[in-house]
Amino acid sequence: MDMPRPMPGDDEGHSANESTRTVLVALGAGFGVALAKAGAAVFTGSSALAAEASHSLADTANDLFLFVAQRRSTRSPNDRHPLGYGREAYFWALIAACAAFVAGAAFSLRDGINELTHPSGTSSFAVAYGVLAISTAFDLVSFRQSAGQMVTRGRRYGRKLLQESQVTSDPTLRAVFTEDAVSVSGDVIALVAVALNQITGSSIPQGVAAVLIGLVLIRISLRLIKRSHDFLVGVWVLTPTPEGSDADDVTQPIRPVEAQRVRALISAYPGVTGIRELLLNFIGPGRVWIVARVDIDDDLHGAEVESLVRGIETSMMRESDTIYRVDIVPIGDVHAGDPISLGRESGGEPGRRESSPPHDGAGAGGRLADR
Repeated sequence: MDMPRPMPGDDEGHSANESTRTVLVALGAGFGVALAKAGAAVFTGSSALAAEASHSLADTANDLFLFVAQRRSTRSPNDRHPLGYGREAYFWALIAACAAFVAGAAFSLRDGINELTHPSGTSSFAVAYGVLAISTAFDLVSFRQSAGQMVTRGRRYGRKLLQESQVTSDPTLRAVFTEDAVSVSGDVIALVAVALNQITGSSIPQGVAAVLIGLVLIRISLRLIKRSHDFLVGVWVLTPTPEGSDADDVTQPIRPVEAQRVRALISAYPGVTGIRELLLNFIGPGRVWIVARVDIDDDLHGAEVESLVRGIETSMMRESDTIYRVDIVPIGDVHAGDPISLGRESGGEPGRRESSPPHDGAGAGGRLADR
């Protein structure tokens, strides 16, 4: 779970702006690279270049989806959407991953298989080398931006680069970082294929390269689709696993130490005698919703219970800017004649304070219940 210690200036808006910048850099670089590769593929007849052109065009289309995701997911909460629009980021990231699977992978495989069954020649190796070199430079610029943001975010949460890329709750950053890494790898594969074609005089290496690029795109697309699916519906491993590792093909985004930290903070509050159930929900990139059903001291009266609930919620909200909302549901015998008002305070910020738990399930989070 993305729940760092409080840091000055550590806010959701800054992270959103960085992600938007990363998407825009990728979009600009990808569009230029796609045009260059497409033109070179037509001019040289290189199947490896054609596969990379398909890949780059798919990445450019994906970046448009990711830009939409970034813009729509940062809209403010309202009466119809009290939890905000954060989960739109996962929906549009899912659409982008599907587009990469259908467009990029399908065209790459088609070009590769066609080259293997009907070999053709490359008319100008110099043009192919030049375009691939320029494309690699542009892809590296985009990769530097996305990797830099990923490293910064990982350092914030005490995670390494690859660990952060697996468990980050920001789908746009994950998608751009992954696409950039695959693009650079694809450029290298295409360069090797063109060189082998020039050395051997056979275009088979280019066909093999195109098929390999297509298979890599299928693998990456399926991975991104699954991650967006997991954050949308909440498919998490409940048993402790090493951070970033998989169990039953599900990456655990909530570290046991963080879940224990939440439990400790709630349990340490005077008047709390136990925790029946703890729900940790992702409702958007960098937004965690905590819902807890707690046992309270039966000697507490209505006003004291209300003060206890509001005290826990307020203290939890102060723990981190990543904690978007906290709902504490007290369980115990409250004295008769002591009504409790646990709803959102008048004039409070929509979506940030309301003690009634939702009725639509845990959503995109982790369910940690005492057994």
